[in-house]
Amino acid sequence: MAITTLTSREFNQAASEAKRAANNGPVFITDRGRPAHVLMSFEDYQRLTKQRRNIADALAMPGLADIEFEPPRVTITPRPVDFS
Repeated sequence: MAITTLTSREFNQAASEAKRAANNGPVFITDRGRPAHVLMSFEDYQRLTKQRRNIADALAMPGLADIEFEPPRVTITPRPVDFS
């Protein structure tokens, strides 16, 4: 993955080249020498945003309601404490 850095001025003058470079990796666009924006392909953006799931979605596990699950009943009996 190639990372390209352009100034805002360079980006304004060569937007087509920046878009082509974004197909090979992120393009950092600087403003007064500091990174201000990132240009990336839509495919890369989708891959980055789809990886983030919230905990509720991860635990919901849709489609698993039809699975039968009956765990065996467990009996817990207390034991005497050994203070030795």
